[in-house]
Amino acid sequence: MKLSSPRSLLASAVAAATLLTFGPASPASADLGPGALDPVINLLGPLPTKHTPYTGSTCPDGAPSCIDATIAEMERRLADSAARCDHDAIFDLAYLRVTEDVRRAVDAGHFSDRVWLGQVDAIFARYYFETMDDWHAGRTAQVPKAWRIALQAADEKRMTGLGNFLLAMNAHINRDFSYVLAEAGLTDASGRSHKADHNAYNPRLDGLYHPVFAEEAARFDPTFDDLDVAMLDELGVGAIMRGWREMVWRNAELLVAAKTPAQRRAVQTLIEGYAATQAQLIRSTFVAGDRGRKRDAWCAVHGQG
Repeated sequence: MKLSSPRSLLASAVAAATLLTFGPASPASADLGPGALDPVINLLGPLPTKHTPYTGSTCPDGAPSCIDATIAEMERRLADSAARCDHDAIFDLAYLRVTEDVRRAVDAGHFSDRVWLGQVDAIFARYYFETMDDWHAGRTAQVPKAWRIALQAADEKRMTGLGNFLLAMNAHINRDFSYVLAEAGLTDASGRSHKADHNAYNPRLDGLYHPVFAEEAARFDPTFDDLDVAMLDELGVGAIMRGWREMVWRNAELLVAAKTPAQRRAVQTLIEGYAATQAQLIRSTFVAGDRGRKRDAWCAVHGQG
């Protein structure tokens, strides 16, 4: 493999992450933690990308108060979905905990450009809120395919909790995130890439999987953290998230670089197709059958936390 080939390195990162999630277990792969992908990812420098100033109305100043407002809205939505034992509550809880950690990271100076990070966080949440509102209002034609697969599976209540989590993560990352990054901009006004801030959050995610998975098990699905499917554990989830996050950055670069509507549509087709394919794979892997509905009895007792 040539180190000068970003596409080859990206393919290796994504392949490694996918094998950790869905591939066969082996003594060698069992020792491969998510951080093992970081040297590969760090070799993938950002491509030269023009500065596209953010002109949207969602958190235009990038203030930390935008994250506070997002957290308040997430808390409201989680309270509602948990009270109904809706299987969407799995992702509502996980997304809230991640956003709370993003707020702590901003306060700790973890990111070099907190304004950009605040904008990305707010735009990203807006995509999710709008998708959920469209789905529950019956505007399903406006919902992207990867999200339709995820939300239909949640409504049917035949998935494991981990399956619902992965379906929503796939849709929100592999489908939504590239559009969010392209909208917020990939470089600052001086031309410096935001890729370092994008990568900087990977290690923080590693510390969230165990407590979040435990909370999901305590509230919504007692089997959530059994993690006995295709050697998937917190390390495996961390590895696949790194691969996904690297891919969405590259797709965002393609969106920004598109010079014609036809070129942009081609990138959109790539994004939508990959996310939908991953959704179909996840849905077929984590089916729980009737056990999925039994989660409601557990949630009725424990779901309010």
